[in-house]
Amino acid sequence: MGSPVLAGPALPLLLLVLLPPGPARGAARFDPTWKSLDARPLPGWFDKAKFGIFIHWGVYSVPSFGSEWFWWYLREKKIPKYVEFMKNNYPPDFIYEDFGPLFTAKFFDANQWADILQASGAKYVVLTSKHHEGFTLWGSEYAWNWNAVDEGPKRDIVKELEVAVRNRTGLRFGLYYSLFEWFHPLFLEDEVSSFQKRLFPVSKMLPELYKLVNKYQPEVLWSDGDGGAPDTYWNSTGFLAWLYNESPVRDTVVTNDRWGAGSICKHGGYYTCSDRYNPGHLLPHKWENCMTIDKFSWGYRRDAGISDYLTIEDLVKQLVETVSCGGNLLMNIGPTHDGTISPIFEERLRQMGTWLKVNGKAIYKTQTWRSQNDTATQDVWYTFKPKSKLVYAMFLTWPTSGQLLLGQPRATLGATEVKLLGHGQLLNWTFSKQNGIMVELPHLTVHQMPCKWGWALELTHVA
Repeated sequence: MGSPVLAGPALPLLLLVLLPPGPARGAARFDPTWKSLDARPLPGWFDKAKFGIFIHWGVYSVPSFGSEWFWWYLREKKIPKYVEFMKNNYPPDFIYEDFGPLFTAKFFDANQWADILQASGAKYVVLTSKHHEGFTLWGSEYAWNWNAVDEGPKRDIVKELEVAVRNRTGLRFGLYYSLFEWFHPLFLEDEVSSFQKRLFPVSKMLPELYKLVNKYQPEVLWSDGDGGAPDTYWNSTGFLAWLYNESPVRDTVVTNDRWGAGSICKHGGYYTCSDRYNPGHLLPHKWENCMTIDKFSWGYRRDAGISDYLTIEDLVKQLVETVSCGGNLLMNIGPTHDGTISPIFEERLRQMGTWLKVNGKAIYKTQTWRSQNDTATQDVWYTFKPKSKLVYAMFLTWPTSGQLLLGQPRATLGATEVKLLGHGQLLNWTFSKQNGIMVELPHLTVHQMPCKWGWALELTHVA
């Protein structure tokens, strides 16, 4: 696609004011075209990380009913269950904006959150700085009276979490940002013009996004919500050229593929393709599976039942499948309106951390192997470390026979060694009658198991 469309003289002037002077200016390595931007190599830390935590938190956490799309479903779609919920629980003249002061974050402790994130084994975190409702979790001057400093918490949530994550953990700090806002009058005016007008991106979204990056320096910028508008409306290529060439995070920042209608799974940094994307096979481009522990919502729901949450077995399976196929897993939690991470989310995060303490060698800094999963035994997934020539076979069910058939590895007698991570001793194996090898698993009691919910074998000298 060609150069971005700029509307009127206001935008270049505005960007000159916002762009920081620096040594990189005038030495642009990337042009504001998809051809140039798509050729940027993804910073290496992202592929090594494999696992991140997504946090959806905003005014929708106050009604905490149905979905984080509560306002849209209530006002635009008028879905009966949302209309009834408001009718039964709030005064007749109560509107969504009235939830703002009730978003108190009273118990929000960024240090506590950071400690839980560290315990999860995740290597990066992505916080919703602004969702489609337009409420910003920092004191954005472009969201007057609809931000966390002016309204509700009266605190800079983004800053508090950024400082805690960077001071207390080894995680990279990232931010989600919704390009559009459902009911912003300027966006609605642009939409009526079929996006020929560009009032909203010029006066709201672009200056706000530049400020966000300069102020908090996120190393993941997770864009979302194109509102049906093309990337030329958002000037996405112009912004990304600045991000990659001149921003304070130009060398380490990673971005996704949601930069305008038609860009998803096609342009940008890594691909997300769709929510909960898990293709089950190898992709030629780096991708991420963003998914939720709550099967039905990204934001916190008071109406969720225990069966609505994925089990730790489900989550380990998602991680293993995703990483074996070259993806990263971005696992979402939704805190409550008063700033607590509910026990079920905290338990899942800590369980993932427990599992990764034993099996992290098979996840972090791995690459895809020639086979992603086994052909002889179901639910066996492979990863690979080229430098040390180690192959990892992760299996999700412990066979009752005590023997695990691996159809893919080509072993060499006297050279190939097999170990169970967390156990350490060499395991016996024999050539299988079909293909591959039969591994004798150790006879362990429940208490001797190195972990629960899935295990990993480390194989040396296999082809």
